[in-house]
Amino acid sequence: MPYAKTFRDLEVYVLSRKLAAEIFVITGSFPKEEIFSLTDQIRRASRSVGAQIAEAWAKRKYERHFVSKLTDADGELQECEHWLDVAKDCGYISDITHKELFALSMELGRKLNSMSIKAESFCKTSKSGNNGNSNSCNR
Repeated sequence: MPYAKTFRDLEVYVLSRKLAAEIFVITGSFPKEEIFSLTDQIRRASRSVGAQIAEAWAKRKYERHFVSKLTDADGELQECEHWLDVAKDCGYISDITHKELFALSMELGRKLNSMSIKAESFCKTSKSGNNGNSNSCNR
């Protein structure tokens, strides 16, 4: 993969936006009484995944902060999976829709995990200044 210049260049970010967009569409058909509970919760969780990825990118100067934000993104993703299960259990989405969205979520989770494992390739250490102890990442 060529070096990403912004978080928008990351495959994982693009995938998170796709998941959030699909969830936004399907939740439009949820019952009105769910608007302030299930609909709001699943939309918030799905949108937060991309936001956490963007924050991770901003914090990649420090590898531990970068990984922490990716972990937060994964937590939001798993919350989203929970709400998908609830939506299926309530009959708001079909088994097929659930499987498709869950498969997308699993792919996103694998990519987040891969980024965490390979964090050092996103967070490069500079040997300039401070006796080689300063950390910086390309932006």
